[in-house]
Amino acid sequence: MNRRNFLKNSSLAGLTLSTLTVGACNPGATSQKQAEKTASNDADNFQLNEATIADLQGKMQNGEYSSRSITQLYLDRIEAIDKNGPKLNSVIEINPDALNIADALDQERKNGKVRGPLHGIPVLIKDNIDTADKMSTSAGSIALADNKATYDAFIVKKLREAGAVILGKTNLSEWANFRSTRSTSGWSSRGGQTRNPYVLDRTPCGSSSGSGVVVAANLCVVAVGTETDGSVVCPASVNGIVGLKPTVGLVSRSGIIPISQTQDTAGPMTRTVRDTAILLSFLTGLDPADAVTQESEGKIQPDYTQFLDANGLQGKRIGVEKSFLQGHPGIDTLLQKALDLLKSKGATVVEVEIMKKMRELGETEFEVLQYEFKDGLNKYLAKANGKVKSLAQLIAFNKENEAKAMPYFKQEILESSEKLGDLTSPKYQEALQKNLTISRKTIDNLLREHKLDAISGPTYGPPWCIDLINGDYSTGYGFTSPAAISGYPHITVPLGLVQGLPIGLSFFSTAYTEGELLKLAYAYEQASKNRVLPTFKASAALS
Repeated sequence: MNRRNFLKNSSLAGLTLSTLTVGACNPGATSQKQAEKTASNDADNFQLNEATIADLQGKMQNGEYSSRSITQLYLDRIEAIDKNGPKLNSVIEINPDALNIADALDQERKNGKVRGPLHGIPVLIKDNIDTADKMSTSAGSIALADNKATYDAFIVKKLREAGAVILGKTNLSEWANFRSTRSTSGWSSRGGQTRNPYVLDRTPCGSSSGSGVVVAANLCVVAVGTETDGSVVCPASVNGIVGLKPTVGLVSRSGIIPISQTQDTAGPMTRTVRDTAILLSFLTGLDPADAVTQESEGKIQPDYTQFLDANGLQGKRIGVEKSFLQGHPGIDTLLQKALDLLKSKGATVVEVEIMKKMRELGETEFEVLQYEFKDGLNKYLAKANGKVKSLAQLIAFNKENEAKAMPYFKQEILESSEKLGDLTSPKYQEALQKNLTISRKTIDNLLREHKLDAISGPTYGPPWCIDLINGDYSTGYGFTSPAAISGYPHITVPLGLVQGLPIGLSFFSTAYTEGELLKLAYAYEQASKNRVLPTFKASAALS
């Protein structure tokens, strides 16, 4: 969840990108010693920098590397970059069995068995996804630090069957950023503050903060995040990577600590659109434990790479949100360059307006999420192996352990959710119906009226300053709510840099159009080549 989606629809949204400057966030907050560490070239010489799934498979096939050696290289990289050096703080826990799993997969390869493109590939997953192993599933909360899952989440089971090495778990905005009205993205009581690898005093966004950072900083080749509203695509955007939020129902949520039964989904976070297509192919599936996946029967594609086409923009019609055409001058320049590129590759660009209508749903979306959060979390905690068994017990735990659980911001959203009724409440039912009807009709009608293949615009503005005192603030951009509220798919790809800070370009459309979105994103990515390595600068103000 990205709390800033509610900020920009409320009286709290007092700042816009046009009034902000890109400079030092907290002068003196980053020590000179740390700044000197970030200036080191050691981080730039990593031998697996920008490696793709295909690259790693090729190296294992020709004997240059094994799954074990690749896994060890990433473990060493995490130790050097995440725990020391720039100290990104994006990995909350390492799987102690990772090397043993890699050894077993190497043995399978020697015996002539290769399960597929993920065989032997290390994957990091968000710490709200159950793994039936020695790692905890805590949503970043010290209240669940001892929660060892009995069963793998459905998507974890799928990854293991595909031959992936579960390398560890990534830090996140605690409770997927659904705890406080004044929270700071990327902070959790169990994991601390995750930092943006491009500029360390800037936000990694959230709630899949760690998953975005580990991919951007080459701590792994691919990662899995989760989204309710913005939690995959925002960290992908501000960390300069690709992120896909699938249609709700395409990917099972069983075994994932929930916020919303109508908006939650897991999604791939990678450095390339091709790797996103590969990872998505192994996350989908019908799951009896998640009824909404039955809606995807007959709509799941066995291999999403079939849609990748460098000429995929030819003849397409792309709607661009007109309110995003003028705002921050740096973003305006990048967006115009992108639109010119889309046209040069055969696409027709049409100005449309969708955000004005969607902003009307800000309050009802939040209302729906609170009802569903209480219902879903109580069900998850009742069966979990942690010390708290309900939302009420969680609230009490945080109060009893306030110094460690809530040192910077409190738990207003947990408390307001606890006060609500159940999902039979007429208020909930009315808000849910309004959300689904307006969001889906607005998008579908717009697509139909203008004969559009997708709607596009900047995903977010540049990453804002990490501020543990005041929390996140709005910067005037945010293109996540239409796809989030409707449950429709949304992909973001690198648009470029504004003063060294990443920006993403979004494409979203109607339900189960992942293939079409991947085609558009791939064609744009191949033509633009906007992905750049992070530089681990201490501050945007330091040259």
